Amino acid sequence: MSDAKADFWDRVDDVQAGMLGLTENGKLVPMSPTLRKDRDGKIWFIAAAGEELVKNTTSANQSARFVIADAKSGLYANIEGKLEQVQDAAILDELWSFVAAAWFEDGKQDDDVRLLCLTPTIAGCWFSTTNPLKFFYEIGKANVTGAEPDQGYQADLTF
Repeated sequence: MSDAKADFWDRVDDVQAGMLGLTENGKLVPMSPTLRKDRDGKIWFIAAAGEELVKNTTSANQSARFVIADAKSGLYANIEGKLEQVQDAAILDELWSFVAAAWFEDGKQDDDVRLLCLTPTIAGCWFSTTNPLKFFYEIGKANVTGAEPDQGYQADLTF
């Protein structure tokens, strides 16, 4: 299982976007996840003050879900945990990117910039191959032999 957790964090680091939302209302919105260099066991997001997720986490953390379906990283996951706002200029400096800068006119100093942090508790994950040659080999082999193609593995993770 520890290998699956390491694989999970490696692949989350390659994900460009997923769908994030609070558990209570089921509404998910696209967000770009970011991991800190020290891999603190959290998934970070840079969001705008006016977003519903930000408004709903102003006073307390909330149960949340982050859903990933990313063929490039080979990660398909339903991640549940606690979402909270964090005010930490050093973390914002570490996570800031040219992508985040595109959303905020005044950069990191923009009054609308907010940090959201998801601390995962459980995740249902499917890890698929990211090698296109292996994919086509497995499909071809399955068609010739009748066996199911080996396209990766599934793991239920607890953090």
